[in-house]
Amino acid sequence: MLPVFDGHNDALTKDGHERLAEGKRKGHLDLPRMRAGGVRGGIFAVFVPSDGGAREKRIERDDGVLEFSLAPPVEHAVAAALAGAAGGRLLALERSGAVRLARGAADLDQARDDDGPPVAVLHIEGAEAIDPGLEALDLWYGAGLRSIGLVWSRSNAFGHGVPFISPSTPDTGPGLTDAGRALVRRCAELGIVVDVSHLNEAGFWDVAGLELGPIVASHSAVHALCPTTRNLTDHQLDAVGASGGLVGIVFACPFLRPDFQDDPDTPIDLIAQHARYVADRIGVEHVALGSDYDGATIPAELGDVTGTPRLIEALARVGFDERELSLIAWENWRRVLGEWWRA
Repeated sequence: MLPVFDGHNDALTKDGHERLAEGKRKGHLDLPRMRAGGVRGGIFAVFVPSDGGAREKRIERDDGVLEFSLAPPVEHAVAAALAGAAGGRLLALERSGAVRLARGAADLDQARDDDGPPVAVLHIEGAEAIDPGLEALDLWYGAGLRSIGLVWSRSNAFGHGVPFISPSTPDTGPGLTDAGRALVRRCAELGIVVDVSHLNEAGFWDVAGLELGPIVASHSAVHALCPTTRNLTDHQLDAVGASGGLVGIVFACPFLRPDFQDDPDTPIDLIAQHARYVADRIGVEHVALGSDYDGATIPAELGDVTGTPRLIEALARVGFDERELSLIAWENWRRVLGEWWRA
């Protein structure tokens, strides 16, 4: 079975997280199901919700635009406490031997090549848990943090996330703050991946302009195929390619479908079509997978992480050969993570 690395899941912050090691009844991902689906590694996100768990409010406008209101900001103290608890769950899984926490590229290679536990990259989605002075960042790094999304779809001290509006461009507000630029620079010094998924277009260009590492969009898709704020325009895709970065194609139905519907009756061939578009525009070496398991509605045809071989078959149907499938499934993530981690 082709080894797969998945660029984003929210399993640490979902109901049943205490059963990740032995398996849980609901949701998309746990460790036994990862093994069954050939997923040997992934980026495990720590996400801090707003308003007791509500992410956004759906609004259907008279002009046909589908809008989800931007979630309110989260106080740093609250975010730090909740993120610390979720991060601690992953560290506990490491201590029990259920996963190996990736602190360098060699950990990825080991997970790919042996039959031991899968490898997990600790990721913060939305940097509210980091103080603007960045004192907490070094502590998180010491605990194993190796990837960070500057924002979720709300504003914080570092930048501005996109509200969920369809159709719309991601050009929805100002760029990074001075603290945001300082955060990107410090992440590059430490070796923490900077993830631009959820970041608005002005912030994207600020990250690109710093030229500190390959541009990573861990769980996004193609604006030309689904023109929602969360997806990348052709111009942004070109910048990802020029930087040596990658796009982890998201499996979330509203970001795949041209009608934006949050409908599980969505063919997995749409995931493959977004991957094909990125490959044709900037090269297959910039295409990867970034499911958003346990954080979004995914195609029922895929089901959960055990359906990964069906997705590989869908990718083959749009013309990716065996070598290209290996790049998409694992090697592109390995290369880009290694470049950020200086390994």
